[in-house]
Amino acid sequence: MNNRDIFKQLEDFQRVGLDSCLATIINTFGSTPLEKGAKMIVCSDGSSYGTVGGGCGEKQVHSAAIHCLLESKKPEIVEVDLTDDLGVKGGDVCGGKMLVFVEPFFC
Repeated sequence: MNNRDIFKQLEDFQRVGLDSCLATIINTFGSTPLEKGAKMIVCSDGSSYGTVGGGCGEKQVHSAAIHCLLESKKPEIVEVDLTDDLGVKGGDVCGGKMLVFVEPFFC
């Protein structure tokens, strides 16, 4: 998925009146599932488009985006620590960290 697709989808969500957050990986440290620049949109209805890597890290970003939309209403930087398996027994652990900028867009 390229940035053109992400920004078109963000525009479409705005056009239909759906508040949304754009989450962008702004820095990585160590091994992470995706690189800087990867983007995901999270909407106020809980739906999402794109990815920042999946798994527990993406769930953390999704939760932060919903908080941003419904409570704080301000942009924030989320630190995602992928050095712990967070309860996944025998699963692969990336071992790195990501900084993700979460920016709300209101209709």
